[in-house]
Amino acid sequence: MLAWPPGPTAAQTQTPSQAPDANWAALRQSYFPGKQLETADFVRLTAPARAPSGEQVPFAFSIDHPMTEQRYIKSVTLIVDGNPVPLTAVFHFTPDSGKAEIATRIRFESDSPVHVVAEASDGRFYVNAALVKASGGCGGPVAGDNAAAMAAAGKMKMALDGPFRPGAVNKARLLVKHPMYTGLQRDLATHGFRPAFFIDRIEVSYNGKPVLKADTYIGISEDPSIQFSFLAPEPGALQVSIRDNEGGRFRHALDVGG
Repeated sequence: MLAWPPGPTAAQTQTPSQAPDANWAALRQSYFPGKQLETADFVRLTAPARAPSGEQVPFAFSIDHPMTEQRYIKSVTLIVDGNPVPLTAVFHFTPDSGKAEIATRIRFESDSPVHVVAEASDGRFYVNAALVKASGGCGGPVAGDNAAAMAAAGKMKMALDGPFRPGAVNKARLLVKHPMYTGLQRDLATHGFRPAFFIDRIEVSYNGKPVLKADTYIGISEDPSIQFSFLAPEPGALQVSIRDNEGGRFRHALDVGG
C-alpha cells in the first residue's frame, strides 16, 4: 500500500558554514572538472540536523532564480559526500518547471555534508551545502519478501499539493513503490547481498511539455517520494514515465484542473 510520507516541514535550513568539506574538493573535481562553483544563499536547502535513521532523511532544495526562456536553472546535482555512491540524483528542469525545487527523501550511510550544485542556462554554477547527522542508510540489513517487493515495484500515486491554480506554478507529489536496493544491503534471511535494484530515470511532462527529468541512484530512499513544481497555463494532464536499472518501465497520469 502506498502512503504519503511526512513532508520536510519539520526540517531546518542550514548554511554552508555548518557543513565540513573533507571530501568535497575531490568530489568537486570529479563531477565538475574545470567549473567555477559560486556559493549562493539563494540555493535554499532544508534538512534535519540529525535524523533518527539514515534510511529515510527528508531533504529539499528551492532555488530563487528566474525560470524564463532566457534565464533558468537547467539542472541540480545532489551529492552526499560520505555515501558509498556520493552522486544521489541529477534533476533537470525547463522554464515550464516554474521553479527549480524538489522535496524528497535520501539515504545517509554516515554523518555527511550534502552538496547541491545548480547549473544555470548561462553556464554559471551555484552551490550550497548542509550537514546531516544520520547513519546506516545504504548498507543496513533488509527484511521482507524480496519477490513481493520486486512484483510491486513501479506502482505509483500522484496528487496536487493544494488546489489547481491555472496560469500559475503548481506543486505535485509523486510516490513510487520501489525497494531501491543499493547492492550493499544484506538479506536477513539468506545473509547474502541483495543485488542493486533502483529507479534510474524519472520523466514528467504536462500537456506534452517536459517539466522534470531526474537521473536517480541508490542514495534515493525506498519508495521514492518527490514533490516538484510545474507551470500550468490551463487544465491538462501530468504524465510520468519511470525506468529502473533492470529495464522495468512504468507509466502514470493525473488529470489536472478538469
